[in-house]
Amino acid sequence: MTVIVHISDLHIGDSEFNEEVFMRAVSEINYLQPDMIILTGDITSNGYYAEYKQATKYLEMFEAPLFAVPGNHDARNLGYQTFEEVIGERSWKLTMDDDLTVMGIDSSSPDENKGHIGNPQHLWLEHQLDECAINENFAIVALHHHVIPIPQTGRERNVLSDAGDVLKTLTTHDVDLVLSGHKHVPNIWKINNTIVVNAGSLCSKKLRGKISNSYMVYNITEEEIEIFLNNLGGEKFLFGKYARNKL
Repeated sequence: MTVIVHISDLHIGDSEFNEEVFMRAVSEINYLQPDMIILTGDITSNGYYAEYKQATKYLEMFEAPLFAVPGNHDARNLGYQTFEEVIGERSWKLTMDDDLTVMGIDSSSPDENKGHIGNPQHLWLEHQLDECAINENFAIVALHHHVIPIPQTGRERNVLSDAGDVLKTLTTHDVDLVLSGHKHVPNIWKINNTIVVNAGSLCSKKLRGKISNSYMVYNITEEEIEIFLNNLGGEKFLFGKYARNKL
C-alpha cells in the first residue's frame, strides 16, 4: 500500500499562520510515516524571501519526502523566482516503484490571484499523461488552483482561466487523482474516472464557518483508493472510497 499525505495553504509569514496547529500537524503526519507528502501551494503569505527561508525550517520538520507546487500567494513579490531557489522546480514529475507517477504543475501567475496553466505547460502535461497511459501507471496531478468550483466558498473568482481545457485533458487521460488547495475547504468531486480532491488549510486561521484545519491521507492499493480527512487534533473519517481504474 502507498500512503500519501496531502497538505495545503500554510500561509507562513503572517499573523494568520498558526504555529501551534502546524506543530501538531507535523507530529500527526510523522506518526503516519507516509511515503510522501504533497503540498499544493500557498506555503507563504506574501512570497517574500524571508518567508520562504522561514518556511524551509518548518518544512524540514516533516520526515517524509515532501514535494510542493506554488500557490498564488507564493508568486507574489518575485516569489515565483524565490520558490525555485529555495523550494525547488515549480513543475515536476516523479515516479514511485515504476507504477505510480505524480506530476506537479504551476498554476500561479506573478502578483495575481487567478490561476492559469498555459499552453506550454499544458502540452508538457499531456505528454506525461500519455506516457502514464502507455505504462498503465497510477497518475496523480497536483496544482494549487482548483479545476472545478468548490461548494461553500462563496462567489467563484479564482478558478483556472483555462480550466475547461485542463479538465478535458485530465478526464480523457483517466487521471486517477487531481489534488489542489486554494479555497481552504475540503471537497471531493468525481468526474468520469477522475477523482478531484481539494484540501483544506493545514494551519491558517483563515477558515470558513466551522471548518477546521485539516489534511488528507490517501491509502492506495492495487484495488482501491481510500481518502481520509484528518481534522487537526479532532475527528478523522473516511472522506471517500473508490475502486482503482484499469484493473
